[in-house]
Amino acid sequence: MKHLLVCLSFGLTLVLSGCGPKAFTDGAYDDPNRVELMDDKFNEADMQQMAKTIVDAIIDCPDIQESRTRPKIAVSTVQNRTEEYPDLDALTEMIQVDLSKSRKVQFIDRGSRGELDEEYEYSRSGRVSKETQKKAGKQIGVDYLLKGALATNVQQVGNDKLIYYILTMQLTNLETSAIDCTEKVEVRKKYRKKSLGIF
Repeated sequence: MKHLLVCLSFGLTLVLSGCGPKAFTDGAYDDPNRVELMDDKFNEADMQQMAKTIVDAIIDCPDIQESRTRPKIAVSTVQNRTEEYPDLDALTEMIQVDLSKSRKVQFIDRGSRGELDEEYEYSRSGRVSKETQKKAGKQIGVDYLLKGALATNVQQVGNDKLIYYILTMQLTNLETSAIDCTEKVEVRKKYRKKSLGIF
């Protein structure tokens, strides 16, 4: 009887320890280019695939190719038309980095304009030497706004689920308001629901 109680106590301890909160403690570096679908959400593989297609399309755009100077681009908004919360800032940053590396275009930092105004004001305060003082009035004008939208369509029948993403991006000419370059990327994924066992 005593032996049985010890075994039951030990077994109960194991069960309770298995029911406690889990922590991710066994980690390892992974290849960021390897596609692994952990769940049915928008992921980094989708982002990489979309960014590459958009970058290639902009580089091949005739208005970009035939420009005598590097067109100046400012990133506008990418609308989220999905039911998820994808990191669209990371997507546009990925596009921006790869386009900048191509040396075909040049990006204008719209987000820092307020900080730049503060620096101009500080330069005029008398604390900065005249030799190194930077003055307003020499910023470069924007040629294009990069904007777009991410949409999705989800279909579920029985245990099968189809997810269709479409990203549309465009370069809007600031002077003419014409869309000089546009591209769309489609990603379609299929999932099958599986029952999860206890063990």
